[in-house]
Amino acid sequence: MDFNRFKQAVIAAAEKLGVKEYELYYSSSESTDVGTFKHEINEFSSSVDGGVCFRCLVDGKMGYASTEALNDAEAESVVARAVENARSLESDDKQFLVAGGQKYQTIEKKSYPLPDTVKLVKTALDVDAALYAADPMIIDGSQGGAGVSVGKIAIYNSNGLDLSYENSGSYFIAAAVVSQNGEMSDSYEFRLGSLDDADIAGAVKKSVDDAKAMLGADVAPTGAYPVVFAPRAMASLLSVYSSAFSSENAQKGLSRLAGKEGQKIASDIVTIVDDPFYKDSAMPRNFDAEGSPTYTKNVIEKGVLKTLLYNLKTANVAGVKTTGNASKGSYSSSVGIKPFTFYIAPGDVTEEQLIEKAGNGVYITSLGGLHAGANAVSGDFSLQSSGFMIENGKKTDKAVKSFTVAGNFYSLLGHITAISDTVEKPRSGGSTAFCSPAVLVEGLTVAGK
Repeated sequence: MDFNRFKQAVIAAAEKLGVKEYELYYSSSESTDVGTFKHEINEFSSSVDGGVCFRCLVDGKMGYASTEALNDAEAESVVARAVENARSLESDDKQFLVAGGQKYQTIEKKSYPLPDTVKLVKTALDVDAALYAADPMIIDGSQGGAGVSVGKIAIYNSNGLDLSYENSGSYFIAAAVVSQNGEMSDSYEFRLGSLDDADIAGAVKKSVDDAKAMLGADVAPTGAYPVVFAPRAMASLLSVYSSAFSSENAQKGLSRLAGKEGQKIASDIVTIVDDPFYKDSAMPRNFDAEGSPTYTKNVIEKGVLKTLLYNLKTANVAGVKTTGNASKGSYSSSVGIKPFTFYIAPGDVTEEQLIEKAGNGVYITSLGGLHAGANAVSGDFSLQSSGFMIENGKKTDKAVKSFTVAGNFYSLLGHITAISDTVEKPRSGGSTAFCSPAVLVEGLTVAGK
């Protein structure tokens, strides 16, 4: 039974049980991924996942039930189980369903033919061959990879809401491992888009060059000096602390941004945007997991916290409108909150000019231990880092690693003194992605030698 037939069976089952307020959420995904090792395909996976979640309001309480089986018997069962779940709840939190008849922005996304398995295998092997041909330092463990995915979402509710969304895409990966005098280093490039015009040579060169650049790295000297976070490093930091902008976390006392809307929390040059329609997004979305329309918003604008991210429930608590940021990790998950493409807006200097402003400091290209070394509630972080020394306003070829950079994210926002003018593309194929320009921060502590 397809979703539309199952939907009609659920509507009938809800009417039979006298359920007047309800929602049916459907999601499915199909993916195929391949990977190489020593010039052969050694990884091949194909998965299909999906199901439905039925939510209903009974005496003001929201009951949930989910299933992967789409048939008449399960349609009746999922409704009955959700009703039973609602009646067993003790929470008095007010719950909502999205109203129908709202306007939704049109999604503009360039489509391209999806690759078949033969094309995926060929792409992965082509990347593998290009890696080994790129440099004599390349060793086994270097890998090519490629994949394709198709995802579908549909939401129907008793208020007249009836939405659907389908997205598809493909990617390839070039992962380089190099060795010299017994020392190894690695790096990888992840590229989204059509495999017919994939820039394999460019991705391989970037991966190999980045891996080679870290060979012979020393430990950075201990001190407090300017730090330039490369775009990928800053995007990683932003991803860890994105939960601080969730109104749900703020209302639970898990964010220091609670009560700060309208207040200055960052440097004047800092604007952070959440954009469901970002031009390089893998999964642009015009409705969220509750069916609310999405829109582009400045979360921080010129240093001022303009808004947290809301769903219907948390918006009601705060007395504001939802920002269209309701999320579900899977069809069976409860409703939470997440950004779409979350990024720091570009500044007005080139990266070279930004580094020149730093004078003498460190350029951080990667951060490790993000979940163990970063506290999303307090904002404190102490992270293993690697990168290059900056001397006399120039990024040198003196690679450094095995040092920690420490500080506090909330304080960091106020000590950003320059932002480069180019935002690097997100490196995620999912509905949530993070990206950033390069950022210059004063007052961080580096612990090395």
